[in-house]
Amino acid sequence: MSLESIDLNFLIEADINPLIIFSPNGHIIHLNSTAEILLGYTSSKELFEIAMQYAPQTYGHKTTTMDLKYNLFLFYGITIGYENDEYIYLRLYHKPRLGSTKETINCNTTETDINTLIEANIALFQIESDANIALLTDQGLPQIKIDQNRFSKLLSKSLKNFKDCENIDISLKLIIGEYIIIKEKKYQILALEIKSKQRDTTHDTELTSLTEDSFITISLNENDISLEIPFIAQ
Repeated sequence: MSLESIDLNFLIEADINPLIIFSPNGHIIHLNSTAEILLGYTSSKELFEIAMQYAPQTYGHKTTTMDLKYNLFLFYGITIGYENDEYIYLRLYHKPRLGSTKETINCNTTETDINTLIEANIALFQIESDANIALLTDQGLPQIKIDQNRFSKLLSKSLKNFKDCENIDISLKLIIGEYIIIKEKKYQILALEIKSKQRDTTHDTELTSLTEDSFITISLNENDISLEIPFIAQ
């Protein structure tokens, strides 16, 4: 088999690591599907500045180990390369998530339709809030194993951070290329994001404590709360 017979575009698109090819002035020439998702959390300008900062001094490529975080996306390193003055490429490497080794997966978990659980918590929240809520989820998700009581308490208190907001966007999606390791098994991650123009941050310590000793992790930002939930399906 010759190299010419290999579909390199297919390999690039199938890569779970984001890959972006920039022009010399920072315009995107090409990017794979994973990079498209990443650009929902950061700008091409910021990524191009990283590429220029860590690019090799001469033609070729250079790999640098570093920690980068863009909302739910965690990376442990980057490779930057070019072989002429017409383009420069940036590839970021996903960091595996390591779960707790002190708990078992089945501890206090129940097979749950997570969409139904989210909708029930939203209905309770709307009793005391007049916010307009836009909910985007994948209704085709199978049931997952989750601690219903702990998750409902965490979701309820997270929603209260946005009680005085006019509009709230809530989304649930499966993250491509990210996974968490629990008891030496690899699971994909569901990302639940609650977002508005502002939120009450006075209860952040309490929210963080609710995720302790749990497989769920939380990211608290100025205008949003993101929950990472292991996709543990039957």
